[in-house]
Amino acid sequence: MPKRLIKKYFPDSKTIKQHKRLKIFGTRLHNPNLWHLNRRSFAGAIAAGLFIAFIPLPGQMLIAAAAAIILHVNLPVSIATVWVTNPITMPAMFYAAYLVGATLLDIPASADDFEFTIDALMTNLGDNWRPFLLGCFVLGVVFAVLGYALARSVWRWIVVKKWLAR
Repeated sequence: MPKRLIKKYFPDSKTIKQHKRLKIFGTRLHNPNLWHLNRRSFAGAIAAGLFIAFIPLPGQMLIAAAAAIILHVNLPVSIATVWVTNPITMPAMFYAAYLVGATLLDIPASADDFEFTIDALMTNLGDNWRPFLLGCFVLGVVFAVLGYALARSVWRWIVVKKWLAR
């Protein structure tokens, strides 16, 4: 992976260490493994970020930061990957999670059962929380594994391509 390109668009460690919401992690942010960019740390950060992206909780960026600290993977990449879930993609991702969970639990599912509005979620989630959360977990694991494998493969392909170009 082109390190210069990634480092160009991500903030440096000093900026992130001084961020007011990340100060809760204290001196753990001074671990150099969180800022090192190699194939393992990049792929691990992608996997952690994709798994956490399917957790239907607010504060996904803080959870991704905590996961990066625990797993010793690249912190900025982990936090950035969480933004796969955004207001545009979230309804489709969570509806897909509901359908996967309903299929695994052998529950009939329809679009009327799961509406992605705040009012509908508050009133209908009581009946649909099991398939929804199971689907979120399953899709989180699947996308984390696929993201890890793809990130490592693409990184390796770029390194080999540059090596052969020499």
